[in-house]
Amino acid sequence: MLFLPTTLDKDHQFSFEYPFEELFFETEQGGLINAIHFKVENTETRKGVILYFHGNANNLTRWGNIAEYFVEKQYDVLIIDYRTYGKSKGVLNEDVFYSDAQYCYTYLKKQYNESEITLYGRSLGTGIAAFLASKNTPKQLLLESPYYSIADIAKNRFPVYPINLLLKYKFPTNKILPDVDCPVTIFHGTEDLVVPYSSGKKLYKLGLDNVELISIDGGGHNNLIEFEAYHMGIDEILN
Repeated sequence: MLFLPTTLDKDHQFSFEYPFEELFFETEQGGLINAIHFKVENTETRKGVILYFHGNANNLTRWGNIAEYFVEKQYDVLIIDYRTYGKSKGVLNEDVFYSDAQYCYTYLKKQYNESEITLYGRSLGTGIAAFLASKNTPKQLLLESPYYSIADIAKNRFPVYPINLLLKYKFPTNKILPDVDCPVTIFHGTEDLVVPYSSGKKLYKLGLDNVELISIDGGGHNNLIEFEAYHMGIDEILN
């Protein structure tokens, strides 16, 4: 119920508007991670790089198109498919989500200064991005439609079940975020029916000095890009 991957044939050819390099990372515990690395054509206008962690469904054919929004704003972008998604392979568990993410961050550090690296998590990817920020020193962390924790979401959706006993994945963003030192910006739609707005608001109410909440009035889970408030917030942060 948590993961909705779609797979791709190993010979699938990606097609995007901006120049990119397709990569494969051999990570811990037998992981093979497929990634797309977009690069701004004019390096003199490049503002940095975004390491993007996507939501719980589909694969890079969709998420690569979504990530191009940031290439247009003169950012390189590295975006990966989690294990079992797209062309990525390997056994999936919470620990390898984190270790695969760290592998990608280390890869970027060979090409960019940490002060150039922005972490971006969307939905499922917010817990991964937050964990990575807590273990490193990126420029900033952006969270789109984040959950307080997976347990919190599950209890809200399935109140009659013993969630703590059933859950194999915790992604406790509420416990991780206090260990993040960089600036954190939360974008959350007030009409989100998948990860309730109250979840992002509870993260903000942890009272951390480095966390800002941008509420998107009327925004749902998959349409924040349709709202001017989202664009204004992104432009202010990334310019």
